[in-house]
Amino acid sequence: MSESKRLFEEAQKVLVGGVNSPVRAAIKPYPFFVREGKGPYIITVDNIKLIDYVLGYGPLILGHAPEAVVKRVIEYVGRGWLYGAPTEVEVLLAKKIISHFPSIEMIRFVNSGGEAVATAIRLARGYTGRKKILKFEGCYHGAVDSVLVKAGSAATHFGSPSSAGVPEEVAKLTLVARYNDLDSVERIMREEGNDVAAIIVEPVMANYGVIPPRNDFLKGLREIADRYGSLLIFDEVVTGYRLGIGGAQRYYGVKADITTLGKIIGGGFPIGAVGAREDIMSKLSPRGPVFNAGTFNGHPISMAAGLATIEVLETTNAYETALRASRKLAEGLSDVLGRYGIDHVVNWVPTMLQVFFTKGEVVDHETANRSDVKMYVRFHEELLKRGVFIAPSQFEAIFTSAAHDDSIIDETLRRVEDAVRSIVRGPP
Repeated sequence: MSESKRLFEEAQKVLVGGVNSPVRAAIKPYPFFVREGKGPYIITVDNIKLIDYVLGYGPLILGHAPEAVVKRVIEYVGRGWLYGAPTEVEVLLAKKIISHFPSIEMIRFVNSGGEAVATAIRLARGYTGRKKILKFEGCYHGAVDSVLVKAGSAATHFGSPSSAGVPEEVAKLTLVARYNDLDSVERIMREEGNDVAAIIVEPVMANYGVIPPRNDFLKGLREIADRYGSLLIFDEVVTGYRLGIGGAQRYYGVKADITTLGKIIGGGFPIGAVGAREDIMSKLSPRGPVFNAGTFNGHPISMAAGLATIEVLETTNAYETALRASRKLAEGLSDVLGRYGIDHVVNWVPTMLQVFFTKGEVVDHETANRSDVKMYVRFHEELLKRGVFIAPSQFEAIFTSAAHDDSIIDETLRRVEDAVRSIVRGPP
């Protein structure tokens, strides 16, 4: 019996489904367990070496265990790691982020992207005095009641719960529009805009595969929010520092009123953040009436790891390497699949991509749902057999890092071709 299988059997006795996050159970017949990671690789407890394109679902833009981050974390751990009092490093990280995001004047650090979103929504409601929010079908903003909502019936703009345990009364305060469709937003806002505290969006739909914004979609959202006096929230938990310094806002040239961050700003340690103008952030406790608190807010180790990561991004060619890797991988995937006559679309933005087995563009949740999910699962399984780890779910992203140099991408593409050849030929 493999060590991963043994551990999974043990895990199922004490962890729900044997995992602590559902996507980890998507690998069949059982998930592999990891012993360590280094650079572009993870190594399983069965001593299998995998080229990693999951990268913790996005945070590890420098790859696994980069020297600068390891050194900084060891330094800070050696001093102690929790005080119930402020530390200098949280000030340094806040200043660094503010210097890169012109829309942010003040920050509150929390412990996850989902917690950041929950705080941002509460803050928007407290600032505007309004109750409703507008989100987009297929955009994921964490396990937060207000945004665990899907589109309701065609006769209504109001959402319905997408999880048991979310009351209908909560879901009714969330309106659901179609990503990349400004007309759907306009229709809702004409009827409900005066009650909408905020429009919240992933500027790149990163949790339904990778779906970039079309044309002037983000600029249109900015204009609509301004017209109705609603705040615009960019959920940059994934895109912050992944599309470049300044995230999606700098890349697409659109400022949000409130920004949520996570993942990369903690260097792979637990973190989340809410940032906005001072007049908005001043509504948060202890200055204002909108409550937020947390024992682990501004945790020194997460702060130190995040600061070290951003400093590397600022001072080296790390971005250029990760960007080149993502572009080369996207082009190589499309070339291989095209040569074997497989219908596909590869969506790409800097340092992240996803392949959809479908015809035509993938621009929103509806077109993404037309893709052949079974084919994606087969593709994932064949790559895993060949030592390449991509997300087991069609509706996640493939990420690259500064550790994915040209030789790693070339080797990956050789294994991709071998996997595709096996799929086309079928079982012997």
